[in-house]
Amino acid sequence: MRNIGIIAHIDAGKTTTSERILYYTGETYKMGETHDGQSTMDFLPQEKERGITIASAATTCSWKGVTINIVDTPGHVDFTAEVERSLRVLDGAVVIFCGKGGVEPQSETVWRQADKYRVPRIAYINKMDAIGADYKRVMEQIRHDLGANPVLITMPYITEEGLQGAIDIITQEYAIFKGKLGVDITKGPIPADAEEDAIGFRQTLIETLANNDDEILDLFIDNLPVPNELIVRAIRNQTLAGEIVPVLCGSSYRNVGVQLLLDAVVNYLPSPKDVGGFEATEAETGLPVMLHSDENEDFAGLVFKIVADRHVGKLAFIRIYSGQLSAGSYVYHVNKGRREHVGRILRMHADHREEVQVIKAGDIAAVIGLKNVSTGDTLSVEKNPVLLENIEFPEPVISIAIEPKNRMDQVRISEALAKLSSEDPTFRASVNQETGQTLISGMGELHLEIITERLTREFKIDAALGQPQVAYKETISRLANGECRFVKQTGGRGQYAHVKLTIEPAEETSIEFKIVGGAIPREYFSAIEAGAREALLDGPIKGFPLVNVKITVLDGSFHEVDSSEMAFKMAGLLGVKDAVTKAGPQLLEPIMKLEITAPDEFTGNIINNLNSKRGRLESMDTSYNTQIIRGFVPMAELFGYSTSIRSITQGRAAFNMQFSHYEAYMEASKVAV
Repeated sequence: MRNIGIIAHIDAGKTTTSERILYYTGETYKMGETHDGQSTMDFLPQEKERGITIASAATTCSWKGVTINIVDTPGHVDFTAEVERSLRVLDGAVVIFCGKGGVEPQSETVWRQADKYRVPRIAYINKMDAIGADYKRVMEQIRHDLGANPVLITMPYITEEGLQGAIDIITQEYAIFKGKLGVDITKGPIPADAEEDAIGFRQTLIETLANNDDEILDLFIDNLPVPNELIVRAIRNQTLAGEIVPVLCGSSYRNVGVQLLLDAVVNYLPSPKDVGGFEATEAETGLPVMLHSDENEDFAGLVFKIVADRHVGKLAFIRIYSGQLSAGSYVYHVNKGRREHVGRILRMHADHREEVQVIKAGDIAAVIGLKNVSTGDTLSVEKNPVLLENIEFPEPVISIAIEPKNRMDQVRISEALAKLSSEDPTFRASVNQETGQTLISGMGELHLEIITERLTREFKIDAALGQPQVAYKETISRLANGECRFVKQTGGRGQYAHVKLTIEPAEETSIEFKIVGGAIPREYFSAIEAGAREALLDGPIKGFPLVNVKITVLDGSFHEVDSSEMAFKMAGLLGVKDAVTKAGPQLLEPIMKLEITAPDEFTGNIINNLNSKRGRLESMDTSYNTQIIRGFVPMAELFGYSTSIRSITQGRAAFNMQFSHYEAYMEASKVAV
C-alpha cells in the first residue's frame, strides 16, 4: 500500500496528472480535463467553473499489485490548510513542478509543509512540452531554493517536433507512449543524440547514491558495473531517509511519462510499514508511546477532514495508524472522552463511494455516524486510549460581514455556517456583539468567495456581503495595576467582591493567582478568571480581542454573606478593564509575507507600489531575467492586490502571500471597525 499526496503550486498540473493516474490504473474509463470542467478529482461546481482545486479529493487505485491511496490537494494559498491536513496523514508525496515556471512561491510553501511532517517525496517536472521548459534549470532551483538533493531518474527526449518520449536513466531505455492516450509503451535504445546525456546522468546518479551506500561505493571505486536492482534499492532507501529526491520528467497533458511516475511511486515511496513507528501519547499518563502499522495491534486513528454531506450528514475522513476498524463497532473518542458509534465505512473515489466492512492499519477511508468529531481528533480503543499529534492550522486573517437577504434565512444561515466551519478549520463565523453583524473569517478573498457561493448553492441561502474586514487584535505596552471593589446593596442579600491585580505584556496570554493568607477563597478563582478572560475579548481601542498579556491577581477581600461567584466574575472583568486602560493599549495588525515574481523591467514599479502600501522590502533575487521580490505588507493594504499588481506589470507578475505575524499599528484612529 502507498498513501501519497499530489502537491504543487497552482496550475502546475496536479489534477491533470491525477486524471492520467486514474485512467492508466483502470479506475476511470475516460480522461477528464480541468480546462473543460470534466475532471474526476475536481468535482465541486466551483472547481469545475474555475478550473482549480479547492478541496483535497481522495481516491484509491492499484498499480502492479500495489494499492495507492491518492489525495489531490489545492495549489492556491487560500486553501493551504487542505495541504496541511493531507500531509499530516500521508506517508509520501509527489511534488509537481512546471517545467517552465520551476519552483514557484506556493511550491516552496508545500515543500516546507512536507518537511514539517518529514514526508519522503519524489519530484515530477511536468509540462516538458511547453516552449521554454528546462528540467535542468528546475532541478537547480530545487537544489538551491528548497535545499534538497535532486537526482534525475527519467529525462525527456525533445526534438524539433517537440516532446517525443522519456528516457529511463537507470535502465538506459527510451520509452515512447503510443496508442490511444499514451497507453501503449514501446521501449527501445536511446536515440544517438541523447545517449551522452543519459550516460552522464546515470554516472551522476551512481556517484550521489555512493555517498550513502557502501555496496555501490565499493563497485564505483573498483570501476565495476552497478546492477539496476541495486540502484533501485539504494534510491528507495535514501528517499525514505530524506537524503535524496528522485526527479522524473514528462507531460501529463500529452500523456508522456505518467506510467513511469507510477512505477516510481511503487518503487521509491514508503508503505505504512516502511514508516516504522508513529508517535502518540498515552491519554491517561501522558507518556510517549509508539504505534505500528499492524492490524493485530489496538486500533488508533486520526480524523483529518470533515465533510458535511446533505444525504448522510457528517463524513469523517480517517487514517488508521494501527489495528482495524469495522462498520457497526464502537470506538473511543479520546479528545472528548466518550464513545462513538461507527455507522458505515466508505472507500472514496473522489465523489463516488464504495462501501466496505473493515479498514485496516495504513488505510484511509471515510466514516459515517461519528457525531461529535472535529478535524485532528483521535479515535482509539477504550481500554488503552492514546492521543495522536493534532494538526495546527493558521489563524484566519480576513473578515467580511454577511447578511441574509430575507428573514427566513436568518436561522438557517447560522446552521449552515456551523457546518462549514466544522469542515474547514481555517474558516470561522462569529457575531459582533456591538453591531449584531455576522462576520465570516478566512484565509483570503477567494476563500470567502467560495464559502458564500457554497451558501447559495448547497444551502440555498441568499446572502449579501459587506466590505472585507481585517482581523486586528489589541495588546498592551507596559505593566499596570487594576482594582475593582464590586459592591451592590439591594433590599435582600447584597453583592460584594474586591480584586487587586496587575497586567503586563507577555509572549502568550495567561492568568496567575498570587493571593496569600486566604484574602479571596480559592472557590472564587475560576469566577475571577472567567471575568478576566471575558474582559480580554473586548479591547479598549476598537473592541478587538486582547492578546499577549499576563494577568496576576495579587489581593482582594470578600464578605462571608454577600460574596458570590457572579460578584467576583464582575470584579475580575472590571479590574482587568481598569488595568488595561492604564497599560498603554496598542492595536496589532496582521502582516502578510508577500513574494512577487515579475520580469526585471517592472521592479521599480513594484517597489514603489509596495512603499505606498506601508510595505517593508526583505530581499530581492534575480533568476533568468526574473526578479523575485520578498517583503512584508499589512493585510489591510492588500485587498484587491491581484488587480493592482496586474495593472502595474501588464499582467506578467505572479504573487503569493501568506500570514506572517502581528505587529503594532500606530495610526489606530484610521482603522475602520
